[in-house]
Amino acid sequence: MPWNRNEMAARAAKELEDGFYVNLGIGIPTLVANYVPQDITVTLQSENGMLGIGPFPYPDEVDPDLINAGKQTISELPQSAYFDSAQSFGMIRGGHIDLTVLGAMEVAENGDIANWMIPGKMIKGMGGAMDLVAGVKKIIVVMEHTSKNGDPKFIPSCTLPLTGRNVVDMVITDLAVFQRADHDSPFRLVEMAPGVTAEEIAAKTTAHYVS
Repeated sequence: MPWNRNEMAARAAKELEDGFYVNLGIGIPTLVANYVPQDITVTLQSENGMLGIGPFPYPDEVDPDLINAGKQTISELPQSAYFDSAQSFGMIRGGHIDLTVLGAMEVAENGDIANWMIPGKMIKGMGGAMDLVAGVKKIIVVMEHTSKNGDPKFIPSCTLPLTGRNVVDMVITDLAVFQRADHDSPFRLVEMAPGVTAEEIAAKTTAHYVS
């Protein structure tokens, strides 16, 4: 059975390491904050100016002044710090963030990512996506394996405007996990969701990958 959104986020959380500074993108990636392993210390960064983000608050704990980059209400921690956007993007562009978990509309077999616009559709703006894929040490994409109309999203080459070239290290979908050793290597199928077969994954993937 394919993973649901929370299970995809929980799988991404397994990639967190003790001491990491991590940025979570809009959508499914924000759910990773709820699944940080209790035996490690991870500092979550939001590009709108917060370092040290807690899990999503319960309804009676919501503070409307505390939001992440996706305008969702969040919780703070005793060690949380606040700063302006210039300092935030200084952290990102300066290579001080270890990992970012992002959503995407398309990922190409060579690691290209398209996640910031669809031509002809209204969008909120690019946000920090291009800075993140250029400045962060490791890029994980979490996305549905196919679009709403069933088209593959892990494909030979992106058809939408690119956010970054050859930057994605791991792709986690509702069907499987793909990873590559470095940016010169192909993606390898390293894990399948429970009950999902290799044949189903191959039928819904047009990108080249190795098993």
